[in-house]
Amino acid sequence: MATPTPDLADSEAQRTALPVLSASVAAPTATGVPLPAPPHGHGTGSHGPRVDYELVLDCVHCGLCTASCPTYMETANEADSPRGRIYLMRGVIDGTLALDNDVKQHLDLCLNCRACETACPSGVQYGRLIEPFREFMNELEPERQVQSLSAVQKFLLFHVFPYRWRNRASLAPARLMQWTGLDWLTEKTGLMELVPGSLRNMKRMLPDLKPHYGQLPEVLEPIGPKRARVALFLGCVADALYPETNYATAKVLQANGCEVWIPRNQGCCGALHYHAAQEGPAREFAAQNCDTFGATNPETFKDVDAIITNAAGCGYQLKDYAHMMHATPHAEAAARLQSKVRDVSEFLMELGPVRPKHPLNIRATYHDACHLRHAQQIFKQPRQLLEMIPGLELVPLAESELCCGAAGSYNLTQPEMADRLGKRKTANIAATGAKALFTGNVGCLMQITRHLKALEPGVWCAHPVDALWASYSGELPKGLEG
Repeated sequence: MATPTPDLADSEAQRTALPVLSASVAAPTATGVPLPAPPHGHGTGSHGPRVDYELVLDCVHCGLCTASCPTYMETANEADSPRGRIYLMRGVIDGTLALDNDVKQHLDLCLNCRACETACPSGVQYGRLIEPFREFMNELEPERQVQSLSAVQKFLLFHVFPYRWRNRASLAPARLMQWTGLDWLTEKTGLMELVPGSLRNMKRMLPDLKPHYGQLPEVLEPIGPKRARVALFLGCVADALYPETNYATAKVLQANGCEVWIPRNQGCCGALHYHAAQEGPAREFAAQNCDTFGATNPETFKDVDAIITNAAGCGYQLKDYAHMMHATPHAEAAARLQSKVRDVSEFLMELGPVRPKHPLNIRATYHDACHLRHAQQIFKQPRQLLEMIPGLELVPLAESELCCGAAGSYNLTQPEMADRLGKRKTANIAATGAKALFTGNVGCLMQITRHLKALEPGVWCAHPVDALWASYSGELPKGLEG
């Protein structure tokens, strides 16, 4: 039996039968009038996601976001675009669409890279939609965000990765295998194939592990006249996997006249839990950091000019503390802390960087980490710092702003799409002919390094501050001394 044509004179039929448009845009329909807005009470009760319905209405479904969406670029499926996902979320909120496995799959495939926000002319806050919606799905199915992970992976993700010292201890066997050559031997002989696939993939994501700097003094004095007093946020995974970057960040800040304070009891920014829809533990980490960095005391906190981070994901999470800690006892402290968070490249360009002197004669390119480019809108500053380095030739990278597929724990929970995006990214890098790739996030470095090993193993993958410190100090990476 054929489906009857809806009566468009009826407003409810209009709402469910026609494309969804913003209530604030005078868009003509078959009736000659704008579509009526559904009641704004949707999604505010205990039965549905806690989403501000006005944010849903901001989307006018123009489609300009599709060309910036990594998953849509790969699948060409409308439901895998930001516009399509907003359709799906609105349908669930309105009760016109069931939250079935098909809908969940399209929403799960989203990287939450925020590229759509950069592209959107209407200012749609996509992150403010997908994050509470995922929390709602997690309430219906606890731990559904990580249900594809093994028990060991879940343990590492939530009980090891967010803690610096646990990370360092857990990496000791991997360091030993790399330094003794056992790592190469197990791969060459095929013994690594006997390891469960999930752990094998995690092992292959590891970069070449450098010796850890140990523990820097709690306060590092500025070199030359004091220009600022800053606190350095060390992170957790980044500090264990790329300790040289935290060391370089501290030394570069010193070289630029900063007194660097490194609080001893600082913890994870909370991003690993927050993006897995586990807001309780994420808020606990946030509260700890508010206390540790002194944001709970406005008088003493005035002495800190900035809180510096060198990881895009951590930086955005810290800059989102006021939102995450809203209506909690730490709400004011969170807003206070958030106001002083700066990415290292952002801060140095605001301060006015000391020019590096030692040449770094290399052709290099730069990849925009999503949470730096799209979430924080920082893209000129890292390039400006790199262009200051004598001898360094910085060449453009095609699709630089497109996600590499790391996206926090995405390469664990959605390995197939992450792999496709990783290969797409590294093919573009190889096409530049660059011998160095710089990016401002630990997850991007891991993802890109892993795929470049198979394509262009000689490319140096590092944070821009590593290159800057090499030019300040003259301590060039192995293989680049000439």
